[in-house]
Amino acid sequence: MEYTAKFLAQLLKGTVEGDENATASKFAKIEHGRPGTLSFFANPKYEPYVYSSEASILIVDKDFQPQQAVKPTLVRVENAYSAIAELLKYTADKKKKAKRHRSLRARWFLSTKFGKRVYLGAFSYVGRKTEIGDNSIIHEHVYIGDNCKIGKNCIFHPGARIYAGTVIGDNVIIHAGACIGFDGFGNAPRPDGSWEKIEHLGNVVIGNDVEVGCNSTIDRAQMESTIIGNGVRIDNLCMIAHNCIIGDHTVMAAQTGIAGSTEVGKYCIFGGQVGIAGHLKIADHTTICAQGGVIGNIRKGGQVMVGSPVIDAKLYMKAYALFKQAAMQ
Repeated sequence: MEYTAKFLAQLLKGTVEGDENATASKFAKIEHGRPGTLSFFANPKYEPYVYSSEASILIVDKDFQPQQAVKPTLVRVENAYSAIAELLKYTADKKKKAKRHRSLRARWFLSTKFGKRVYLGAFSYVGRKTEIGDNSIIHEHVYIGDNCKIGKNCIFHPGARIYAGTVIGDNVIIHAGACIGFDGFGNAPRPDGSWEKIEHLGNVVIGNDVEVGCNSTIDRAQMESTIIGNGVRIDNLCMIAHNCIIGDHTVMAAQTGIAGSTEVGKYCIFGGQVGIAGHLKIADHTTICAQGGVIGNIRKGGQVMVGSPVIDAKLYMKAYALFKQAAMQ
């Protein structure tokens, strides 16, 4: 869908600063803004991207005062986070109505493409305009939604759920009960203290040679994609939130949880029950021991981290020795 700045201002009860005829047809995170896209700025942490963004339209709070020149046309609203929630809901409703209208006449089963030697188990479902690669195995009671693209030699174990729009590479294994591509946990506060659900219009993209364990979950992005790199290994009962990026060949043990918009580097190792806060960056080759809690960026690669919040493992052992010694006195 294409929006003009003027229309957005009317819909969101805001004002336009710049070209009211500026148009955008896609949503993008502020750090990825480019011509033809619409972004929003609500977290002060992302202010540097306001000045480098190439987005056509940027939704901001009405009292935001830029410190440098801004390229996008600004739509000023009472609360940018609530406004983007309202706009995403409006867009999702429009898409649902268009989909229902098309489905009345579309023969969806003719649009689904299966490669050579694909196995489809009993009571499994594959949606319209979905492509399944050669030699893939879809066991019983698997759900794969519309507009998905599945690579070659993949295995979906019983009860796996793949939501619409998901892209999965070659040689991927999805174990029983795993859910991939559903809405992330996004809610905007209303003035009365209740919560407005934020629609998620992005998807999940999984690379090649990835394994996702039983009952693990990967949220779709609010906009753009949640990305799982090549060779990633995800154990059972792990949770990866919306807009995360997991670097190639990273592994995580059971009950690891990663909050939204966090970027994890390549070749990282997370022990069981590791918890990582949102909007963080974790450097390549970082090891976080079991039950580690990460609340800040880890910019130096190759470290082994322990504790909650995590610190360097050697420092932790020294501190623990003193703590233990004091407790025994």
